[in-house]
Amino acid sequence: MLTGKQKRYLRSLAATETALFQIGKEALSDNLIRTVAQAFPSHELIKIRVLKTCPVDVKELAFDLAMNTESEVVQIIGHTIVLYRPAEEPVIILP
Repeated sequence: MLTGKQKRYLRSLAATETALFQIGKEALSDNLIRTVAQAFPSHELIKIRVLKTCPVDVKELAFDLAMNTESEVVQIIGHTIVLYRPAEEPVIILP
């Protein structure tokens, strides 16, 4: 569980990042979950853009994706989701 201070720090790091994934009309598929989970060892912080064609609510999608990838939701702002999962050897040092 992340504290407020840690989430604030991660949000500041995510502000300059570009989205690695886009979720469209297929919403949450097994392939998307697998791809995001495979990206976590090399990227501790992942930004995901949800397109307007996605039929699922952004908050519901974020929490389902976090649960399936064993990560934590850092931020949901508009149609953008930021997820965090520490690596075995963390690069991001949390305050």
